[in-house]
Amino acid sequence: MMAPEGSDGAASCGCKGIRRCLICEKLKAKGQLDASGPKIVHHFLYDPEKRLAIPKDAEAASFPFPGVFLLENFISEEEEKELISMMDQDVWNESQSGRRKQDFGPKVNFKKRKVRVGGFRGLPALSQKLVLRMQEEPSLAGFQPVEQCNLDYHPQRGSAIDPHLDDSWLWGERLVTINMLSNTILTMSLEQGLPELGLEEEVHVAVHLPRRSLVVLHGEARHRWRHAIYREDVHDRRVCSTYRELSEEFQPGGKQAEMGTQLLNIASSFQGTPV
Repeated sequence: MMAPEGSDGAASCGCKGIRRCLICEKLKAKGQLDASGPKIVHHFLYDPEKRLAIPKDAEAASFPFPGVFLLENFISEEEEKELISMMDQDVWNESQSGRRKQDFGPKVNFKKRKVRVGGFRGLPALSQKLVLRMQEEPSLAGFQPVEQCNLDYHPQRGSAIDPHLDDSWLWGERLVTINMLSNTILTMSLEQGLPELGLEEEVHVAVHLPRRSLVVLHGEARHRWRHAIYREDVHDRRVCSTYRELSEEFQPGGKQAEMGTQLLNIASSFQGTPV
């Protein structure tokens, strides 16, 4: 079934609460929009070969930045074309901050810490070969995703995702994302700064994500640093697929191992459609 809007991104808005996009901003008076004053931010650029955060400000020093693994050209141009074509045959649902999404995963209430199968029937068929390819990477040994979320960004909608930490009750150590259709920047941030390095104000580390690359967040980058895609870093249509594995609580020996086994069996059927 085709989505109700095309890839040009013109559509209604799915923002709630403090979230906003270019579509809903046009409907609000200027006085209704939050006014935030300028703040001091220390900017760094991630070097994937040296695994260092390199300062954009000459007065700062480089520092090790653990927990990010970047692999360029993870998929080919032909695979990218096939993946996008298949996604666009399914419905894209309106989401927060000008994004559209497709979910393949269980029904979750993170606030109440409850999870159930719901309409989950597995990851999509085309992801099977991609997951096998991921597992060939040493940093992704044993990676068994039980959720896939496709997100569609477009500058016409002012698409973005605010700085956040992904849940760690249900989702495990590694977050894996494939970046498609355009280059972008993943911004890692610490509001409290790095006092041990003399950086008292907020710190940003820009991770450049080339088109068709794969990025993995784990360790400090997963649990300490928030990650975001800012509006100004979305210049063309961008689609990404993020894969999540189970936390220890849902692994063998964990409190909810039975549910974990059920979800993993469903996910690995690779017969899913968006839920």
